[in-house]
Amino acid sequence: MFIDLRSDTVTQPTKAMRDAMAKAPVGDDVYGDDPTVNQLEKLACEILGKEAAMFVPSGTFGNQVAIMTHTQRGNEILVGEDCHILIHEVGAAAVLSGVQTRTFPVNADGVDLDRLKGMIRGNDIHYPDTGLICMENAQSSGMVIPLKNMQDVYSLAQSKNIPVHIDGARIFNAAIALGVTAREIAAQGDSVNVCLSKGLCAPVGSLLLGTKSFISHARKNRKLMGGGLRQAGILAAAGIIALNEMVTRLEEDHHNAQYLANRLEEIDACHVYQDRLDINMVFFTLAESRITEETLVTYLLDKNIKISGQEDGAYRFVTNHGVTAADIDFVVDSIKTLISSLY
Repeated sequence: MFIDLRSDTVTQPTKAMRDAMAKAPVGDDVYGDDPTVNQLEKLACEILGKEAAMFVPSGTFGNQVAIMTHTQRGNEILVGEDCHILIHEVGAAAVLSGVQTRTFPVNADGVDLDRLKGMIRGNDIHYPDTGLICMENAQSSGMVIPLKNMQDVYSLAQSKNIPVHIDGARIFNAAIALGVTAREIAAQGDSVNVCLSKGLCAPVGSLLLGTKSFISHARKNRKLMGGGLRQAGILAAAGIIALNEMVTRLEEDHHNAQYLANRLEEIDACHVYQDRLDINMVFFTLAESRITEETLVTYLLDKNIKISGQEDGAYRFVTNHGVTAADIDFVVDSIKTLISSLY
């Protein structure tokens, strides 16, 4: 057995999920007659307060089909400077939707509203039209955006007649951190993408939600993108359990992340970014003069601990359903032992 801190996407489906998947009644989702998919989409609408939902293969797929549905080719979309859509989706918005991206800064207080307002294009022959504003909550940086800030962004967008898409891959983590409901977060956008396989243990899938007319258009774009799944109820069955049973346990991951951060700070060579510790992610640095990335990754793997290498100079450990407090102790003690053996 491995202790896997690379992401909360590594979680394994629970026994209840596997049983439900084996027994799920199915149909053909492209025709709209898979009862389990329909049940999942209805449940998501009830939880998040949207008119309609569509099951998609992944979070990236959900974001990209949303961009394609909201925009026209040649539009400009405004996105957070460190968001998943910009950093980790392979430039898909340019390839699939023919739009250009422009970034706005996001900090602990949220989006700088004045900066964002100034970035919305005016009526000039030289300018692209601003076709969409994207907000991410929780953010890939480990921080959350305050609800009031999201409300202000949405009000600005509505005043300019610009749609807003929310990348809510970890919307339930954000809700816990902010002390609000996921429905309140989802209300601050015209569409929202929610991942079922990040922390919630479902093996595959995300949901895109919005108005009935938006989702109707998005279904055609899903088909265009190759996402028209057939007997998808086998996958949707796990998603139903994810939403019904796994959301409430995410708080445990947050507690474990704080515990992990505190334990890591016992290491002299380690600096934890406490300002990015809103959810289940711990970002930190280890002085290269004390321990190299290759040495750390290889040593921990030999101890049956999986971690990712650095990104932008920092490590990221992500607590999840498969990681306990005892596992965290073993990880930190292993790092301490390694550093001690080198000096």
